[in-house]
Amino acid sequence: MDPNGSIDDKCDNRLYIGNLDLRITEAALLKMFNPYGKIVSEDFLWHTRGPKRGEPRGFAFVQYSTKEEAILAKEKMHGKLACGRPLVVRLASERYALETPSSSTKAVGEGHKLHLTGGGTGQTSRSAKIAAIKNKLKSLEEDNSRTKKQKQSDNIS
Repeated sequence: MDPNGSIDDKCDNRLYIGNLDLRITEAALLKMFNPYGKIVSEDFLWHTRGPKRGEPRGFAFVQYSTKEEAILAKEKMHGKLACGRPLVVRLASERYALETPSSSTKAVGEGHKLHLTGGGTGQTSRSAKIAAIKNKLKSLEEDNSRTKKQKQSDNIS
């Protein structure tokens, strides 16, 4: 980040678009978001290795020329169905908004996915990952104890 804060300015007009169906192309994405303002840049993410190499990852970033255009696109497109799936659209600067200490396990899972989009401070990211793992372990332990109790009651019957 430079002294003028230009990185923060870019995040204000940059949108995260998630839950994209794998059939949606870059051109289709641009066509969907073009009516809301001038698109300055677009990052459509692809798998770069492994068995899914060359396939879309299911999320992208679109940057508008102004924050107002980005907010309008967010308001109009969030939740809109595209190939039968509701789009998740939010400002890229909001990517950590779901990570609060009182997060549900669903929100923790969502937060974990958001870390894959990159960025963030090292310590915050590490702490969030640790919290997500602890919550996942806790939910697995609870599920395991419920399963054991159910088996015991089935055996008694």
